[in-house]
Amino acid sequence: MLGRFGEDAKLLAGGHSLLPMMKLRLAQPTHLIDLAGVGELAFIKEEAGKIVVGAASTHSQLESSDLVRGKLGLLGECAGAIGDVQVRNRGTIGGSLAHADPAADYPAGVLALEGEITLASASGTRIVKAADFFVDFLTTALKPGEILTQVSFAPIAAGTGYAYVKHPQPASGFAIVGVAAMLKLNAQGNCEIARVAVTGLGAKAFRATAAENGLSGKAPSAQAITAAASHAADGADPMSDIHASADFRAELARVYARRALEQALARCKR
Repeated sequence: MLGRFGEDAKLLAGGHSLLPMMKLRLAQPTHLIDLAGVGELAFIKEEAGKIVVGAASTHSQLESSDLVRGKLGLLGECAGAIGDVQVRNRGTIGGSLAHADPAADYPAGVLALEGEITLASASGTRIVKAADFFVDFLTTALKPGEILTQVSFAPIAAGTGYAYVKHPQPASGFAIVGVAAMLKLNAQGNCEIARVAVTGLGAKAFRATAAENGLSGKAPSAQAITAAASHAADGADPMSDIHASADFRAELARVYARRALEQALARCKR
């Protein structure tokens, strides 16, 4: 159907990305292709050593899944931070990722977890790393005729701390800035893994590599965390709108990077 209708068609899953766009006349599809009846897109399972999440899995299903809680807690934390109960009961991870709203919560978590996104079309499937999926404002690596079908993740290793924190827009709950962080310490107490991903700051979510490099191989003291977090906005082009200026967003990125890293460190030591 996507091949037949081309640019005149849009996919409908939970509808929490598409319908607001249609109400604002930013999207005016002639055809809606409803994915609600494709049950094969709604699953959360462990397969070949990875946690695989179907694109039609709702935010509430991810938030409440025992498998996600036990082995992919950061993703569940992102899901639980989305909107409100009604939104979480209808919205889907696939729809959110495909829409690529620059203020969405999932992109930061998927980047920090180094997820792999499966895209399918009539001609076959391909896998795109999260780092290559988010291209620009509301733009992803999806090609015409492709459907995002699932996202797979390596389980979070034992001893790894993680956190997702954000400064929410009060009405919608979208992240004015949100930061996902992961830390794993080696036997000497130095950072073996340091990942920091930021959403809401610019046109797309990104890994704050300067902040990560500031901690990699080092002891995560309070001073080191503060210094690393001060680079969370490096290289970004912060957005400015009615909710926050570019300078304020950059400062939020630094503040919330520090908070996320502090929470991740505290979980490392439990």
